[in-house]
Amino acid sequence: MNRTDTKYWFHICRLQEVLDRIRKDYFILTIDGKSKMPYSTVYFDTSNDRMFTEHHNGKLNRYKVRKRSYVGSGISFLEVKLKNNKGRTIKTRIKSDLDNLLFTTKEKDFLNSITPFGCDDLQPSLVNNFYRITLVNKNFKERCTIDIDLSYETSSKNLSLNNLVIVEIKADGRSSRSPLAQTLRDMRVKSSGFSKYCVGRSLTNHSLKRNRFKCKIRELEKTIQSQIKLYNN
Repeated sequence: MNRTDTKYWFHICRLQEVLDRIRKDYFILTIDGKSKMPYSTVYFDTSNDRMFTEHHNGKLNRYKVRKRSYVGSGISFLEVKLKNNKGRTIKTRIKSDLDNLLFTTKEKDFLNSITPFGCDDLQPSLVNNFYRITLVNKNFKERCTIDIDLSYETSSKNLSLNNLVIVEIKADGRSSRSPLAQTLRDMRVKSSGFSKYCVGRSLTNHSLKRNRFKCKIRELEKTIQSQIKLYNN
């Protein structure tokens, strides 16, 4: 819940080689014999898109508010992520109901206690679905996630990024010592920030200010070799 994050992304055709190379260093989390777990997330933002804008502008001590369902287990949480000015991600959460997009009294108290946002001004802004493979280093000092089959939904648009893989190394210390990080460097995959929320909003809402994300969206389009133009000037 308090960690440093390092992200990588690449075309799914390279995933099997990555897994083969790191096999001896990691356990794969399985539940009921399954290692690929479905996740569903609803993000919230203010009426003036403050959380998106603060990320776009590079502000530190910035927040994300979301309801996430771990579909396989049927458990959902209201989660707040704070990226602080020391580069650490601090996540706080309470149990919630993804099907109820209105905040309960308990949830309002939770949000009021740890965020600067007025709950009455928070509204659903994006739905994100994906599948996740979770790896745990055999020395138990890091956890890694591999997300595939990303899709986004808004009230007016649906978009899938089926060829994309997002790897995130979540560690207490420096991820440069990670066998997975070393493997990706050996395969010439560079670390690169990737916010599912900001990418999804940039792709589904062209009225938002997104100059900072233009290069990333173009790199993304090139990486996944999409037949659909993702970014319109």
